[in-house]
Amino acid sequence: MSDKHTIPHLHHPEDATDLHDVQDYDQHPADAAEHIEGLDVDEQVKFIKQLPVRDAAQSIAEMDAHDRKILIKNLPPGLAARIVGEMSPDDATDLLGELDEPHRKKLLGKLEAEDRAEIKTLMTFDPDTAGGVMNTEVVVLPQRLTADEAIGKLREEVEDKEIPYYAYLVDDRERLTGVVSLRDLLLARRGRQLKELVKTQNLISVGYNIDKEEVARLITHYNFLALPVVDFGNRLLGVVTVDDVIDIIHDEASEDMQTMVGAGADETTDSPVFFSVKKRLPWLIVNMLFSGVSAWVVHLFEGNIAEMAVLAVLMPMVANQAGNTGQQALAVMIRQLALEKFDRKRSWVAVFREIKIGMLNSLIVTTFVLLAVFGLTGNGTLAGVMGVSLAFDMLIGALAGASIPLLLKELGRDPAQASSIFLTTITDSMGFLFLLGLGGIMLITQ
Repeated sequence: MSDKHTIPHLHHPEDATDLHDVQDYDQHPADAAEHIEGLDVDEQVKFIKQLPVRDAAQSIAEMDAHDRKILIKNLPPGLAARIVGEMSPDDATDLLGELDEPHRKKLLGKLEAEDRAEIKTLMTFDPDTAGGVMNTEVVVLPQRLTADEAIGKLREEVEDKEIPYYAYLVDDRERLTGVVSLRDLLLARRGRQLKELVKTQNLISVGYNIDKEEVARLITHYNFLALPVVDFGNRLLGVVTVDDVIDIIHDEASEDMQTMVGAGADETTDSPVFFSVKKRLPWLIVNMLFSGVSAWVVHLFEGNIAEMAVLAVLMPMVANQAGNTGQQALAVMIRQLALEKFDRKRSWVAVFREIKIGMLNSLIVTTFVLLAVFGLTGNGTLAGVMGVSLAFDMLIGALAGASIPLLLKELGRDPAQASSIFLTTITDSMGFLFLLGLGGIMLITQ
C-alpha cells in the first residue's frame, strides 16, 4: 500500500472541478478517494488533472477497483502512466491487473524501464499469493554493517521506501538472514554488527507461493507489522505489510458473504448488470433444480395435505427454523475456516459442538412449539408430530450447516461457495419429509 500523506483538500465539495490553487487544500488520500468516487467520470478527470501526480496516485490507489478502472481508462495515457509510475509497485500492479490487455500494454510501454520491469515481475505472481500482494519497496541491509552504518543508510533510502517498520538483513548471496526493527537499531550499541543482533532470532518468512489468507493469518498470529516474502532459495523478494492484511481480510470476508448465497465474489454495487447476471444466474438455476427436490417431497404427500390442511400451515415453520439453525452453524464454521489454518481434526470436533448446540436449542424450541400447537388446536398427536419434525430438522440443520463448509474444503472448493443453497435444500426437503411423513402416519392411525 502507498504511504498515507495528505493531498489537496476541496473546501467546497459541491464545486469539485473549480480548483485554482491546489496548495490551499489538505486532505487524506482515503478521503479524497471517497470524494472522487462521488463525482461523474468527467469531473473525476478534471479533478485528477489539477492534482500533483504523486497526490493523484495516492488517491487513485485508495479508490474502489471498479471506479479507478473506469477513471484510469478515461485519463490521457501519458498522465495515467505518470500516475501509475508514482504508485508503490504493489498498488500499480493491482491497478494494471484490473485493466484489459491492450490498455495495460499501452500504459506499461509509457513507464520508465525500471518501473516497467518491476511491475512486470510482480504481475507474474498469482494475485492470491504472498507474491501477488507483497511490496518490493523495502529496506535491505547487508548483515555485515554496523548499527550506525545501518541508520545512515536508512536515512538515505527511507524517502523512497514503504514505511520502514523493519530492515531486512541479507548475506552476500542476497539470502534473508534476519529482521531488525527500528527500535533494535536505535538501541544497538555503537559499532555492533547487524548480524549479531539476529544471531539467536527465530526468523519467520513465507514463500512467494503461499496463499494470501495464510499470510494474513500468520501476521495476525505473530502480531507482526510486516512479513518477509522469499523465493525457494530464501532470497528476499518483498514484504506483506499489515495494511495489506487488513485489505485481504476485508476482501475475503466480503467474498465469503457473497459466495455463500451464490453471488460473484468480486461483485460490487457498481458492477455491470450483465457481469452480475453471469455470476449469479448459474447458481439460481442450481437453486431452482434443488428446490425441485423439496417440491417433489411435498408432492409425494399431496394427499396428506389435502386431508389435513393444517400441515401446510406448519410446513414453513419447520423449514425456516431448521434453516436458521443451519445458517448460524454455517456462519460460525466459515468464519473459523477463514481465520485459522485448516485443521481437519479440530474442524470436525467443531461440527460435533454445533450438533450439541443444535440439540439443546431444538429441545427448548420444540417444547415451546409443542405447547403452542396443542394449545391452539387441542390435538396432542398433531402437536407431537410438529415437535418431533421440528426437533429432527433443526438437528439436521445444525449438522448440515457445520459440515457443508468442511466437505467443500475437503473437495478443494471455497468453503463458502453457494453453501447457503445446499443448506436450504437439505433443511427444506428433510423438514417436509418429517412433517408430512409423520402426518401421514398420524392420519392412518386415527
